[in-house]
Amino acid sequence: MSKASRILEVPLFVTEQYPKGLGSTASEIDIEHAVIVEPKSKFSMVTPAISAKLQELNIKSVVLYGIESHVCVLQTCLELLDSNYDVHVLADGVSSMNHPEIDIALRRMTSEGAHVVSSESVLFQLTSDSKDPKFKAVSNLVKEFQEAARHNELLFKKSAAQL
Repeated sequence: MSKASRILEVPLFVTEQYPKGLGSTASEIDIEHAVIVEPKSKFSMVTPAISAKLQELNIKSVVLYGIESHVCVLQTCLELLDSNYDVHVLADGVSSMNHPEIDIALRRMTSEGAHVVSSESVLFQLTSDSKDPKFKAVSNLVKEFQEAARHNELLFKKSAAQL
């Protein structure tokens, strides 16, 4: 999604939970184009600097992804919803060291009013038309990650016939 934000020119907001102790964002994730990279100690990413930047850019709708789904992502989602943002949480873009927490957190976010969606769905919603000049780049990005998504057991539960 970081690559997609660059392609689609969607502002990327990045927070890092206690980077001195837990480390910074993994180098494999391109965040050079982020409008803000904010260290934080609170679990929600809605810091004063993030709030100010959201308001400055007049953002009303957010796509949320990250870790831990049941702590930082959940608390961010709830805080954004309380501030009347339209929140879309990527089911395939959240995780947890304790996997059962993911489904619990996603259900809670849904019950509070967030939209739980897939990355691919959001990407095609943001382009909305195959004639969009950015569609081909987005389509190529989707193809690049389809194999990984196909094997995501959290998204696609195996049926008894596949076991």
